[in-house]
Amino acid sequence: MPITPVPAPFTADDYRARMARAAESAADAGLAGLLVAPGPDLVYLTGYQPTAITERLTVLVLAAGQEPVLVVPKLEAPDAERAAGVSALTLRDWTDGTDPYGVTAPLLDVDGRFGVSDNAWAMHLLGLQQKLPGTSYTALTEALPMLRAVKDAHELARLEAAGEAADQAYGEILKVRFAGRKETDVAADLAALLLEFGHSQVDFTVVGSGPNGANPHHEAGDRTIGRGDMVVLDFGGLKHGYGSDTTRTVHVGEPSAEEQRVHDVVREAQRAGCAAVQPGAACQDVDRAARAVIEEAGYGEYFIHRTGHGIGVTTHEPPYMIEGEERPLVPGMCFSVEPGIYLPGRFGVRIEDIVTVTEDGGRSFNNTAREMALVD
Repeated sequence: MPITPVPAPFTADDYRARMARAAESAADAGLAGLLVAPGPDLVYLTGYQPTAITERLTVLVLAAGQEPVLVVPKLEAPDAERAAGVSALTLRDWTDGTDPYGVTAPLLDVDGRFGVSDNAWAMHLLGLQQKLPGTSYTALTEALPMLRAVKDAHELARLEAAGEAADQAYGEILKVRFAGRKETDVAADLAALLLEFGHSQVDFTVVGSGPNGANPHHEAGDRTIGRGDMVVLDFGGLKHGYGSDTTRTVHVGEPSAEEQRVHDVVREAQRAGCAAVQPGAACQDVDRAARAVIEEAGYGEYFIHRTGHGIGVTTHEPPYMIEGEERPLVPGMCFSVEPGIYLPGRFGVRIEDIVTVTEDGGRSFNNTAREMALVD
């Protein structure tokens, strides 16, 4: 398998452009600006991630026509200054014993409505409201759900590299012994392989064997995998700051006719979902295409989750491939296509790829075989 070159680092100009787009999008949404707390949005917009998330106020203030300002505790300012995007904004610090809201309040429209990071501390929001009682706030994901949804070429390169690394990990896990080992043992092998192939962070390694596979988010446990088990493998993390997430379902020894049929139905549903990825199609069209195959096969009640979720600097983010989401697909959007069938008390099957929308369809970042692999 070819190795994707290491992507070039994001530059101050990249972050400057992101902040400008975010401020303009906020204005278009009728907001006075954005208040971005430490977390994925701050990393995306500035490249800065505090070494520890503490009770001290750190907030990026963005508003159209206004210089971006990052308010940070003075003791953390040296770390912030090293982030690539911080040179594209103004840094204002505050010291312990002083009022951080007094530093931040003058940057805000006294009667404005602001989008606020979903993970912002309530104490910080209440502190600003006390200083500026005329302001109001809304969750950033609700106000600007597509803030990080459309990826540029540099982001796509990172997602491609993450997908390739996950594929390499899957190729190697097929070589290990499953029968007689605990789910946690295989999960540890998967985590080690993700790190071996360049992930800096492992977010999850789902290993659901036998009846545990009927729980879509089963955490690997002490169950001993046996011959005759179907095993759901769902794993991913971050490489170059962007996420991987893939699922394949394997079988220990030869499957029964029913197990093979269920796997074939899911594989066809996943293929149909990927084929529905087209610019201008609604997100729900992907869900409908995959779900129709499973319903026609008689397993509709056992497909119990959405077909997909966005991915980027986090492994779950908008857009979501779910009924009722009419937002059109746009080139550069990246998301999972992961239908499944879960038979309670018996077994489950899920197949998942990360797909990006192209100018004329979709392209998968995961390219391992989707047929059922047999393991020992």
